[in-house]
Amino acid sequence: MIYRFTLISDEVDDFVREIQIDPEATFYDFHKAILKSVNYTDDQMTSFFICDDYWEREKEVTLEEMDDNPEIDSWVMKDTRINELVEDEKQKLLYVFDYMTERSFFIELSEIITGKHIKEAKCTKSQGEPPKQTVDFDEYEAKNSAAALDLDENFYGDQGYNDDEFDQDGYEGFGEGGGNPYDDERY
Repeated sequence: MIYRFTLISDEVDDFVREIQIDPEATFYDFHKAILKSVNYTDDQMTSFFICDDYWEREKEVTLEEMDDNPEIDSWVMKDTRINELVEDEKQKLLYVFDYMTERSFFIELSEIITGKHIKEAKCTKSQGEPPKQTVDFDEYEAKNSAAALDLDENFYGDQGYNDDEFDQDGYEGFGEGGGNPYDDERY
C-alpha cells in the first residue's frame, strides 16, 4: 500500500508537492521527505498536526519528546508510524516548519494506492518554489499586521455622516436650545 500526500502553502499560490510514502513509515521519514522536496535544512523544530475537516489541530507529532507526563498521550516522529494516526483518504495534516511564526504546509492524504509498495518516500510532483524556510520574526509581524489593517472603505468610523439623518427630538438639549438632556424628569 502507498499513501500519496499533497502539500500546499498559503504563502505561495503555485506551490504543490506530492509525496508518496509507505504507511508503515514513520512521521520522521515523512518529515525527511518533505525537507528534501523543498530543499530545507534539518535544523529547525517541526511538528505534524493531525487535523479535523476544518483544519483544527487535534494531535501533535513532535520531532523531539516534549512532554514527560506519562498520563498525556504524546507522539514523537521517530516512534510513530503514519498509519497509526492517518488511515482515511482526505485526512488533513499540518506540517509546521517555522515555529516562531507558525508557518506551515497544509497536507491532505489525497490517495491510498493499494496493491503497490514503495521502499522509501519520494516526491512525485514538484511545482512552484517553496516559501522561505524561516523569516525574520519582526518582518513577518510587520507584514501580517499591515495585512490585518488593510481595511476597506466601509470600516466603522471611516464613513462620514449627514447631520440631517439625526432625529432632533431624540437629541434634544444638544441642538440650538442647549441645556442638559438629563435634566428631563424621565431621568
